[in-house]
Amino acid sequence: MGVENTDYREESLDLKNPYDIKLISKFLGALGFDFERRDVDYTMILYNLNGEVIGTGSYKGRVLKYVAVAPEFREGAAFAQIVTHLIDLVILKHKHIFVYTKPRNLEVFKGLGFTEIATAEPLFSVLEFGYENIKTYQDYLRSIRREVNVGDIAAIVVNCNPFTKGHKYLIEKACKENRLVYLFVVEEDRSSFTFDIRWNLIKEELGNIENLVMVKGGNYVVSGTIFPCYFLKQEKECDIADKQAELDVITFLRYIVPVLNINKRYVGTEMYSPVTAAYNQAMIKYLPANGVELLEIPRITCGGEDNYISASKVRQAIREDKLDEVLDFLPNSTKNFLLSEESSEIRKKIRETVTRH
Repeated sequence: MGVENTDYREESLDLKNPYDIKLISKFLGALGFDFERRDVDYTMILYNLNGEVIGTGSYKGRVLKYVAVAPEFREGAAFAQIVTHLIDLVILKHKHIFVYTKPRNLEVFKGLGFTEIATAEPLFSVLEFGYENIKTYQDYLRSIRREVNVGDIAAIVVNCNPFTKGHKYLIEKACKENRLVYLFVVEEDRSSFTFDIRWNLIKEELGNIENLVMVKGGNYVVSGTIFPCYFLKQEKECDIADKQAELDVITFLRYIVPVLNINKRYVGTEMYSPVTAAYNQAMIKYLPANGVELLEIPRITCGGEDNYISASKVRQAIREDKLDEVLDFLPNSTKNFLLSEESSEIRKKIRETVTRH
């Protein structure tokens, strides 16, 4: 895939060079973007014949970022040249490409072969391109789907960083109250505990529950892979969180619910994470109106009515070398793992890193 245009010259930036960082930051700053070096793996710029920067584009993993063109060049081929340049590079490493953009840019990306997944007006839309797509994920869901003729089918989405008795309580409660429960585990490895470890700790503890089906979240269930806030610096953080949550819930309703015939979704009450609270509010707004009952289950406590169990408290205890104080928060699988040498690297990583993940 390529765009021929002798009027524009492409150049890759050296992201370790302060001059190049200053160059791209100045160009994007004038267009309302705050360029973050750590947000990208690669950046290119486009020059006109006068040597002026007229456009740029970057990617991080499989996500296109900071695609921008100077206003006076937006009617030409500059935008298409930037996007196709990035596609040619990313498609070699990944079968699947995402891009977030303002809704007003939807048609431009569609014209380059992208397909819209969902839109959360008025802030952003998410589109994808490649050999794998949302239909590939739906095929995976069909491969693990169980046919149920009678009874409710529920869904739960968890990260479990790490898996606690709170998670266990919520999952077991849903399994007792429904014919079938699909447990979506956030797949992306941006947490202290890797996906494989989180998956295995849950499976070790709950794998014997016959009506529980564990599901990989992929790129479509609470995936930080495509979190779009990088180009929304002028928006309020709360608005960004709200719209990201809406986008996730709309995707769940449009592509996942119909395949698995889900009619309930269970969540725990949230008093610690504003982002998670925004997700819960988005579910309250969209799920019941679209035929999915939302059940918000109060968090359980341990050792006192105000001592709510939470994964963030466990990570904080690890960070402060006070794991013994929260062992009662943990089911056997997680407790045994954290007390073993196998978890030493994770515990070290948590102690050395200040992050909510």
